[in-house]
Amino acid sequence: MPIKIQSDLPVKEILEKENIFVMDEKRASHQDIRPIQILILNLMPLKEDTELQLLRSLSNTPLQVDVSFMMVATHEAKNTATSHLNKFYETFSEVKHRKFDGMIITGAPVEQMEFEEVDYWEELTQIMDWTKTNVTSTIYLCWGAQAGLYYHYGLKKRLMDKKVFGLFRHRVENRKIPLVRGFDDEFWAPHSRHTEVPAAEIHACEALTVLAESDEAGVFLCMAEDGRQIFVMGHPEYDRVTMDGEYKRDKSKGLDIEIPKNYYPDDNPENRPLLLWRSHANNLYTNWLNYYVYQTTPYSFINTAEIIGK
Repeated sequence: MPIKIQSDLPVKEILEKENIFVMDEKRASHQDIRPIQILILNLMPLKEDTELQLLRSLSNTPLQVDVSFMMVATHEAKNTATSHLNKFYETFSEVKHRKFDGMIITGAPVEQMEFEEVDYWEELTQIMDWTKTNVTSTIYLCWGAQAGLYYHYGLKKRLMDKKVFGLFRHRVENRKIPLVRGFDDEFWAPHSRHTEVPAAEIHACEALTVLAESDEAGVFLCMAEDGRQIFVMGHPEYDRVTMDGEYKRDKSKGLDIEIPKNYYPDDNPENRPLLLWRSHANNLYTNWLNYYVYQTTPYSFINTAEIIGK
């Protein structure tokens, strides 16, 4: 799939070395097709790492995807160069007049705080409300999923006794729903979080359909409004070594961190982690782009309320 990004975005060179088709603005402008407009609200501290992970995940369909990055204006990013943010990121005030086919709201390392204590919570609620009329389908990841479930459906998160950290086996529910089309009956997915939205409360919410769940890690995937809102509790976009970096970082700080489950061969952090979740992660994003974005949005974008007949 061709991904259109700015030609000088730093991750472009890495993606090209991985044989991922990246299209610059000049070539994209000569394509006689309607490109899909995707907006990524990147709340992660290491924004360039997250950019690369998500662009890899969006690179597996024949659709042309134009990606824009957004940051919150009410929080100062301390782990990404200001020059990078100024060049490649927009704020909500700069994009709120536009329409997008799809949007991804990432996780953030603020899960142990109450939502209202997060300095950009009010801005995030404005963005989540805006998606109802300006975005066809939105994916919420990890803390972003917890925030979305809380804002849209009043479901509260709770602190776990210990961090849910590692690879966990999940089973597919509601197999006929296109979002999990092509999934095996069971699959692995990464989790890295201190909180959860209780599975029983998600199941009890009539607006939500659970699509994948783990006995150990709880609900992994659920959706509402026929896929206009999709909530992913884990991190399917993670690279092979992302949890390795998290574990060794926390260990070096003297934090109480356990070895990520089912991640290192023989539970030995010196061993190279096995990549066991990439195919299902790619399938998830491919199904989303095809069934919930591309096949839903008309060629000329209209108010999303009109799409669903409201």
